[in-house]
Formats: sequence, structure tokens, C-alpha cells
Amino acid sequence: MSADARDDAPPAAPPAPPPPLTGVKLLLGSVALSAATFMNVLDTSIANVSIPAISGALGVAPNQGTWVITSFAVSSGIGLPMTGWLAQRFGAVRLFVASVLLFTIASWLCGLATNMTALIAMRVLQGAVAGPMIPMSQTLMLSSYPREKSGTALAIWTITSLVGPVVGPVLGGLITDNFHWAWIFYINVPVGLAAAGIAWWLYRDRESPTRRLPVDVVGLALLVLWIGAFQIMLDKGKELDWFESSQIVTLAVVAAIGFLVFVVWELTEKHPVVDLALFANRNFAVATLTVAVGYSAFFGNLVLLPAWLQQHMGYTPTLAGFAMAPVGLLAIVVTPWVGKNINRIDPRLLATVGFSTFAFVLWMRAGFNTDADFYTILVPTFIQGAAIGLFFIPLFNLALSGVPVEKTASASGMLNFLRITAGAFGASVATTLWDNRASMHHAYLAEHIDVTNPAFASGMGALTRTLPPPPEALAVINRLIDNQAFMLAAADIFRASALLFMALMLMVWHARPPKAASAAGAADAGGAH
Repeated sequence: MSADARDDAPPAAPPAPPPPLTGVKLLLGSVALSAATFMNVLDTSIANVSIPAISGALGVAPNQGTWVITSFAVSSGIGLPMTGWLAQRFGAVRLFVASVLLFTIASWLCGLATNMTALIAMRVLQGAVAGPMIPMSQTLMLSSYPREKSGTALAIWTITSLVGPVVGPVLGGLITDNFHWAWIFYINVPVGLAAAGIAWWLYRDRESPTRRLPVDVVGLALLVLWIGAFQIMLDKGKELDWFESSQIVTLAVVAAIGFLVFVVWELTEKHPVVDLALFANRNFAVATLTVAVGYSAFFGNLVLLPAWLQQHMGYTPTLAGFAMAPVGLLAIVVTPWVGKNINRIDPRLLATVGFSTFAFVLWMRAGFNTDADFYTILVPTFIQGAAIGLFFIPLFNLALSGVPVEKTASASGMLNFLRITAGAFGASVATTLWDNRASMHHAYLAEHIDVTNPAFASGMGALTRTLPPPPEALAVINRLIDNQAFMLAAADIFRASALLFMALMLMVWHARPPKAASAAGAADAGGAH
């Protein structure tokens, strides 16, 4: 028998799983795993309100500062498909602890960055090593509890994941206003060291079995190539005037060809890094596409709102953080209820209610104006929490219904990979469209700046009484036009996003009911044998 055959052969008899933890060890294990999850999720939102401060400190435009968010999200998404292979090769415990320690080191290096290039490079590293943290923390959490209490384990894990978006904006704002922006990364260091140390102490004797498996190096390289080229194209497009630039055209060609070659390679590779055959399952394809599109719109707006509040509404990072914080409050309440009733209520119906709530919230935001007070900003953010609680669990349930048990880990990794990558793309698209629409609205509003216009003459007369030099008065007017233009541009994106969520309400019903999908999946599996 060849070495390759030995490497590919599954274990003859999988060992019995370790017994559940009890008492203080169970408590410490839950805290350590939750802390690592919280730290990871926190880093997807804590930087949002700090982007203007980071951009100013490092001497770049705010739209370039969004790379701090998107670089982390994309590299984290690329790292996710490797999680299954890495866990089988090195063991779940070793992989989790190594991931947490490397994430901690990368966080420290992010804080030390003295220019935007270095910060983005460290965020790429941070995201790449963060990929295995969330799926591995979930795996270890489930192994810590008895099977009959797996619902409790998942509830603890899920709620921890939802606390990050609540605390992140507030914490990011407080740190940015009262300390140096670097401390939004430094705070990970003590948390990461403690989580890794406790996890290794508790779980090192509970390591999962390992075996040597080939890795799809070509597929992984193609994955990095086309996603990286596409993301850079999105982020640099506005700055380089899109397809008027040969660099953007080159990136677009590389992304398109890379994607096509990637699809062909993965469909013919024996051990693909991404199992594209999963998309033959109807529910997986529909639910995954719905999650990707919905999360793209959600995350794009999550980046846009604090940027608008700080740049054009005069909010400090702390105040913008408090305006964003309620987004997770209702989610923490709704999510356990959804998990408890997911087997009694059609998940397509739950998702539809969630999408309609998203559409309602975004339509409310489309009615904002530059006189909107803090309470007006806060209300839709609070309501949005209910939509988040109705978004993830139903769609994950639909996606995995009908997927064979042995492919559940691959399906979950694929789903999270596309969700995170789509979020990064959504942030880039939202900020680019915001700038483009603002330029259009500014040009339209400026057309009415005419000395023969009575309203303009009256306004100039009032301004010149307080700002005698005409150039200063014109600068004030230009700033007012800017504020109105960016407000109108944000409203355009909110309105378009609302329509997108209304379309998703229809898309989700193309999936089968979970029971029918499971039966179809079982029949397909039987036919394959």
C-alpha cells in the first residue's frame, strides 16, 4: 500500500469521545471558549467607529481606512475552508490554542503599526489565523457538555457571538476618544493569553484524533488569488476611477479568470479545499446564497452608518458607538427563543419575518435627515436586533438540512466562508457607492448656487454678517452641501438595501421545508451508495 493510500485511509474505529466536563472545569472551559469567541467577533465591529480616527492618525482618507475592516474579514474568510483539514492534521485542541495565541500576537502587532500598509498587513495576518477560532470553539464547547445539553452549549456560544456587536462599537468609541486607537487591539492581549492558557490546561488531554491528509494547494492559491484581486478592485476602484484605470481592469480580469479556473479545479480535485458539490443540494444553495447576499447588505450598512454619523453629523466615536450598540440587544433575547422553536416553526417563515424587519429598519433610515436627533438614530438600530436574531439560525438550519452528516463540517465552513467574504465585499461596495452618490447629489445641489437665486442671496447675506470674507461664507455653504449630499447618498443605499431584503423574502421560499429536504438528502445519499 502506498503512503498516499495510507494517508487517505480513514481510521478503522474512531475512539470514544471524552466525557463531558463538570463543576469548576466546565465553568472555566465555557468562559475560556466564550472569551476567545467574543474576542474574535469583537474585532469585526470594534474598529468600525474608529476608522476616521485611525485614518487621520495614519494620514489616509477614510475610504482607505475601511481596508482595516475588509482586510480582516476577507483573510478570515479565506482561512475558514482550511479549518477541517487543519483540525484533522494537528488536532482540534492544538489548532484552537495555536489560533488564539497567533491572533493575540497579531493583535499586538496591529497596535504597533505606524502606517496604514503595516496595519493592513497585520490585519490580514490576524484574520487568517482567526479563521479556525470560531468553528473550533464551537466544537470544543459541544464536547464539554453532555449530549442532552448541547442546546445549552450552543445557546452560550451563540449569545457570546452576539454580544460582540453590542459591546464593540461602544468599547471602540470609548477607547478612541479617551486613549489611543491602538488599544482597540491591545485589549486582546490579556484576554487571548488567558483563554489560550485555560483551554490548553483543560483540553490538552482531550485532543481529537489526527491523520495525514493531502491539502489542495492549487485550490487554496486560486482562492486567495481571485478573492484578493476582487477585493482590491473594489477597494481601489473609487480612488483609481474604476475601469478608466488599467490596474482596475487587470484586477478584474485576474479575479474573473481566477474564479473560473478555481471552480473547474475544485470540481475535479479529489480533495478540494472547497467542496463545490455541496451546491447540488437545493437547500444549501438557496440558503447559502441568501445568507451571503443578506449579510453583505447588513455588514455594508453596519460600516456606513457610523461613518456617516462621525463624518457628517458631528458624532464622536463614543457617541457613534452608543448609537450602534443596541443592534445586539434584541438579538440576545430573540436568538434563544428561535433556537428553542426552530423545529416547530418553518425556518423559511422565521427568515421572512427577519428580512421584513431588516427592510422596515432600512426604510426608516432612508427617511433620516441632517436634523435627526440621537433618539431617531437609536430606534431603528434597536429594532434591527430582532431581525438579526431571526436571520442566522433559520438560514443555517435550512442550509444544513439535507446535507449528509459526513459533509456537515464542510458545509458549515463553506457557509461561514461565504458569509464573511460577502460581508467584506458589502462594506467595500457600500462605501464606494456612498462616495459616488454623494458626488452626484453634490453636483445637483450645487447647480442651485446662483447669485440670482433669492434663497442663495438671502443665505449669503446672513453668513457674511458673521463671516465677513466671502471665501469663508462659501466654504460654510460648501460644507452644508456636503452634509446634505452624503445624507442623501446614505438614504439611497438604505433604500436600495431595503428593496434587496424584500427580494430575499421571496428567494428563501425556493428552499424546501427542512423535513422534505432531509428526506431528499437521505434518498440522494442512498442512491449514491
